[in-house]
Amino acid sequence: MKAVIAHGAGDLRVEEVAEPELPAERVAVGIVYGGICGSDLHYAKNGANGAYTIAEPLTLGHEVVGVVEAVGAAVDGGPPVGTRVAIHPATPTPQPGQTDGGGLNLAVGGTYLGSASTTPHTQGGFVGVLHVTPDQLRPLPESLPLARAVLAEPLAVAIHGVSRLGDRVRGARVLVSGAGPIGSLAVAALRAAGAATIVATDLQDFPLSVARAVGADATVQIGADAPIESESFDLAVEAAGAVPSLVTCLDAVRRGGAVLQLGMLPAGPLPVPLAGLIAKEVALFGSQRFDVELDRAIELLATTPGLDAVVSDTFGIDAASEAFDRAADSSRSAKVVIAVGPDPDHRV
Repeated sequence: MKAVIAHGAGDLRVEEVAEPELPAERVAVGIVYGGICGSDLHYAKNGANGAYTIAEPLTLGHEVVGVVEAVGAAVDGGPPVGTRVAIHPATPTPQPGQTDGGGLNLAVGGTYLGSASTTPHTQGGFVGVLHVTPDQLRPLPESLPLARAVLAEPLAVAIHGVSRLGDRVRGARVLVSGAGPIGSLAVAALRAAGAATIVATDLQDFPLSVARAVGADATVQIGADAPIESESFDLAVEAAGAVPSLVTCLDAVRRGGAVLQLGMLPAGPLPVPLAGLIAKEVALFGSQRFDVELDRAIELLATTPGLDAVVSDTFGIDAASEAFDRAADSSRSAKVVIAVGPDPDHRV
């Protein structure tokens, strides 16, 4: 079987790897699709994602869906062979159907698929067959195609972030700064949570077209349209992972408003003017991955076909390098997906 493996900065390879023997307590999933995340891009380009540096070959990918191929002898009650599933990439993992988050996304020593945060590294899901624990599996409704279900993990991240804002969202006027995949999915999560008006901004026109397709009421192209007015929003979501974007959010929210930091900011000291945060009593919320929100993401994807717009490109696994190049170009891509294996939804 094939895998997409980062060996260091600028060294991304598609390699033949042997499938290991299935442990008795695990389930083998034939991976069909995997979405390329910003962390995957960082590992492929820089050999590191924030503080986590590749010290051994790392199979990338954590936004993955597929079909159960085999069940370990000690697994009791897991999804049977042939079940189409999304995979929760974290351990410890909340139980399927759990609705009350226990903060497992903040657990010390937790792991995440395709991450160099642990030694040995936690190998990821851009591989023909992935072995996971039964509680990482989320069966998919028949109405949800795998090609859309691949958005479940990043949508769960967006839903978790929006939930951090609590009851402030319903009826609010919200700015989303950065309309890449996570920003556009934040638009969808905000719409589902009852936001009254959503305005998305970005440097590029293409991601703004995606934001409009998934529910943004208006868009602003930075440098081409009129700038965002100060104190014109109740809430702001920073989804670009850029300091100028955060500065815009802090300025754009009204007195007593709130800002959600959803994008991944660079590590180290950052030049962010915070006087307004104090003067306006603005609440600033961080958000780390997600906890129990994968089930809700699957529900939303199953009932919202328009979210197909977030997937801009699909490449076969042999074209992984080309897929990564496309994903790094926000002027012409949103969520770029690797087709790792055959899609049973497309059988004739």
